[in-house]
Amino acid sequence: MDADMETLAAADDADLLASDGGEAERLEAEAQADLLRDRLLLAVIKIATSEGKKAGMEVSDPVVACIADLAYKSVEQLAKDVELFAQHAGRKSIRMEDVILTAHRNEHLMGLLRTFSQQLKGKEPASEKKRKKSSKKDDNVMQI
Repeated sequence: MDADMETLAAADDADLLASDGGEAERLEAEAQADLLRDRLLLAVIKIATSEGKKAGMEVSDPVVACIADLAYKSVEQLAKDVELFAQHAGRKSIRMEDVILTAHRNEHLMGLLRTFSQQLKGKEPASEKKRKKSSKKDDNVMQI
């Protein structure tokens, strides 16, 4: 029976280590997400304050915090939508067309995104396309 108890204890230790690895990865992902959220919030606060000063207005702290929170929630929803569009198309990577599709309810934004996409494509170096070699079957086909 002592051998059985040792086996159970070893299995429990292995489960504990495995869960700690998963837990460590989860905590690291949460810390990364918190860092990104905080950076976005700081950037939005800085932009809101700067734009308020340009307009000769003072923006109160609760209003700035509300704008920052709204921006974060909007970006979070945008990320989910873009991911779903890519998954629906059967892809694992997100393309510019997915981002443009998220703006389908805002024609002005959609137009701006399309223009931006075209400008990016114009800046990319032209890629050389390789020609397909004709197969022997194509060479042997008789034309009537």
